[in-house]
Amino acid sequence: MDLVIVGSVAIDDVETPAGRREISMGGSAIYASLAASKIAKTGIVGIIGEDYPEETLSLLKEKNIDLKGLEKVSGKTFRWKGRYDNHSRAETLDTQLNVFADFSPKLPEDYINTKYLFLGNIHPQLQLDVIKQARNPEIIAADTMNYWIENTPELLLEVIKKVNILFINEDEIVALERQCYKGKSLYINHLESASRTLLRYVKNCIIIKRGSQGSQLVDRYTTINIPAYNVENIVDTTGAGDAYAGGFMGSLVKGGHKHPDIERHAMIFGTLTASFNIESFSFDRLAEVTFDDIQNRGSGELKVIDVSTLRYDW
Repeated sequence: MDLVIVGSVAIDDVETPAGRREISMGGSAIYASLAASKIAKTGIVGIIGEDYPEETLSLLKEKNIDLKGLEKVSGKTFRWKGRYDNHSRAETLDTQLNVFADFSPKLPEDYINTKYLFLGNIHPQLQLDVIKQARNPEIIAADTMNYWIENTPELLLEVIKKVNILFINEDEIVALERQCYKGKSLYINHLESASRTLLRYVKNCIIIKRGSQGSQLVDRYTTINIPAYNVENIVDTTGAGDAYAGGFMGSLVKGGHKHPDIERHAMIFGTLTASFNIESFSFDRLAEVTFDDIQNRGSGELKVIDVSTLRYDW
């Protein structure tokens, strides 16, 4: 398996300025795997209940996403209900963990030797458990959220020490820096300071998801900024960060993570992939677009980027 993605699989109820949808398929593993599958052979590890729609499973299979790591058990699938007053941040109205409360991820035998592993936003202890199961992956990437930063900071730092790439947003990285300094940092709200602090832990780089401001990659030698793609009609930003991460990781698989400038390639591909995701509720738009659609979008309006370098022909 080229890329293994471990994360949540959810059924959402979402309200945005563009409208409302009940029973909307979501979860970090789903968004990330659909994005990555445009460019890499992808398998997911997650858990669902008996209420999860068979038509969604069929769609994932049609997209060549391997589901042998997706466990189906008695009970109801993880449910999340949220509302966006604008498109930047969601207000959680209800969370029902259901079968996700007992999730204990297990890598199938043919996933254990994967070279690329993406750990979605799940409990840090579960992320550590998955890392222990994998046999010498070349690249481990992880995502997180404020809840784990506030409630399990020590475990989260143990995860970060083991990963090559950390995906995190602006609020989260500042909050995590406060945890590192026990709330005494002189540079609270200073993004660069927070990045440099966390680079003492993460192996390769940090990717800061900045929403409408794009994304920023920071490593020990340089900083790369990629702007967001201007989407005229935003419908639902749920899963945009996961789609970005999936596109990024798929790009690493396709291009080879040791290729010069591959991180910039991956950021561009992740940005463009996520731009499709926010054009519909759930993953409707993301599921239908192709690799060529993503590259064609890049060759058009994202003029600040030399998209000729996006072609994976080496």
